[in-house]
Amino acid sequence: VIKRMRSIGTETNPVEGTVLWSPVKSIWYLSHAVLGLLGTWLFFDWKAVALCGVLTGVTLCCGHTVGLHRLLIHRSLKCPLWLERLLVYLGTLVGMGGPFGMIYLHDIRDWAQRHERCHPFYIHSAGILRDWWWNLNCRLRLKHPPGFTIEEKRLNDPFLRFLQMTWMLQQLPIALFLFRLDGWGLVLMGVSGRIFLSLTGHWLIGYFAHNYGVRRWHIRGQAVQGFNLPGLGLLTMGESWHNNHHAYPDSARLGHERQADPGWWFVRLLAAVGLAREIN
Repeated sequence: VIKRMRSIGTETNPVEGTVLWSPVKSIWYLSHAVLGLLGTWLFFDWKAVALCGVLTGVTLCCGHTVGLHRLLIHRSLKCPLWLERLLVYLGTLVGMGGPFGMIYLHDIRDWAQRHERCHPFYIHSAGILRDWWWNLNCRLRLKHPPGFTIEEKRLNDPFLRFLQMTWMLQQLPIALFLFRLDGWGLVLMGVSGRIFLSLTGHWLIGYFAHNYGVRRWHIRGQAVQGFNLPGLGLLTMGESWHNNHHAYPDSARLGHERQADPGWWFVRLLAAVGLAREIN
């Protein structure tokens, strides 16, 4: 059950819909792709590559997979409010969307996948090239969508509301810092290159984790089961253990047993220093 999604009539379904080009989404992604590649070509520097890698790792691990996914969306752990806001802010810096937008994108996809049938947009079944175009440049307008309600406590949080309104602009302080540090090369690689890598990587993992890999768990009545992608746990901060996540969606631990899961390691670190509790 996706708590924030609800049927608003007998016709509500995740199958009937039209894929539409999203100008803002597409221009945002393609612009950073061009700028990131241009910056790499014109200003290539191993120090910039290293910094880009560090920023990407921190924002994806601490921000996206822990702050947005395991904490804000699934409430798989609790932590002090200042830390929750910091982690969500780092997740926003990934450049995928604001906190409310990320909750919606996650929940509508999970809601659709939990039906016996759903639109190919939500289960990455349209072929890799079309799926790239759809997921990084378009949106799906369902003919009969579900209702969507965010918890009042989070919807009225002034910090989350601020991030949602300004999520694109949050790249500007980072860009200014990098420019003062080492000029345009660092900006293009550390901001645009990072966003391009993060968004493309996120889509790739979603595509492969719904089409190929190893499946340990089977959930009856769902349009897609999800697959684990062995060997990619470190690179994806644990998000490649997608079949595990389908089976235990509210667990803070995506990698089971000896499966590498940096996001879980970070949660364990927070718990060890007294900053995380009530961990699922």
